[in-house]
Amino acid sequence: MGGGERWHDGSGYDAYVGRWSRRVAERFLAWLDVRYGLDWVDVGCGTGILTRAITELADPRSVIGIDPSRRFLVAAKAATRDSRVTFIEGEAEALAIEDASVDCVVSGLVLTFVHDLPGALGEMHRISRRDATVAGYVWDYGGEMQLMRRFWDAAVALDPEAAELDEGVRFTIARPKPLAAAFETAGFRDVEVTGIEIPTVFESFDDYWSPFLSGVAPAPAYAMALQPEARERLRSRLEQTLPRELDGSIDLLARAWAVRGTA
Repeated sequence: MGGGERWHDGSGYDAYVGRWSRRVAERFLAWLDVRYGLDWVDVGCGTGILTRAITELADPRSVIGIDPSRRFLVAAKAATRDSRVTFIEGEAEALAIEDASVDCVVSGLVLTFVHDLPGALGEMHRISRRDATVAGYVWDYGGEMQLMRRFWDAAVALDPEAAELDEGVRFTIARPKPLAAAFETAGFRDVEVTGIEIPTVFESFDDYWSPFLSGVAPAPAYAMALQPEARERLRSRLEQTLPRELDGSIDLLARAWAVRGTA
């Protein structure tokens, strides 16, 4: 990953967005609504959240989870107890899988971080059987992924140069039209895009803020690169501006854009 982003700490990732990713994965699979007993590949499987959801909800014949991070794969293997699942180390742009051998190829919250998206989609097409489903989802960074949007809005208010690191600015693919266009250009047919929304309720401000101290992912990496005084100013601004319920909890919304096509 570029920009000094660290994606190897499984526990840090789960505290930051992993705990919300499971809910998105479940709704994503319900939207795909594919038949049981298929061969799946999870590209950029990370800690295995989507992989495990596939085993529990889609009754697959097999699932291959692929990720470039060895530490993520260690976490995925430790959390996944299913003989149908195999995890391998690899990049999205060079999948070590045979041509036309898979029924469903999916990628959860990864497409924005792939260095060569056309190349990755080409690989996903190559390994797909005829009429296979190829799909993925990304956070709506520029809109209603509010836990990140609130962070970057506060960061940019204090430091305008932070806008260069804002995922909502950087990841132009994370919008319906660019996602659909990327899949159509890669040769998929019947391309569809939908929004998946889930609530993200934080018990307290500390529950919201602590994951940003992990250094995992762009926003936490930015927070931990700040001098202590600047980080405290950011923390204080967020504490003052985030909406609070009477019990002190913070009720936000997270939206992901999901895309699917047929090979």
